[in-house]
Amino acid sequence: MKTNKYVEDLKNKSAAELNEELVAAKKELFNLRFQNATNQLDNTSRIKEVRKNIARIQTVISEKAKASK
Repeated sequence: MKTNKYVEDLKNKSAAELNEELVAAKKELFNLRFQNATNQLDNTSRIKEVRKNIARIQTVISEKAKASK
């Protein structure tokens, strides 16, 4: 149920906001991977969660692109 709310929030955002969200998620993923490589990451499941969020954002972006054509 939590992911449904997240996807609905994404669908209500503009393309520029989605791109900002995507950049922020990719930066977070980079930082998580860096922490994991240096053995500083406690919650490794966060990497999987952020990867799925990036996929959700990209899906919404492509849906909006198809709808605008």
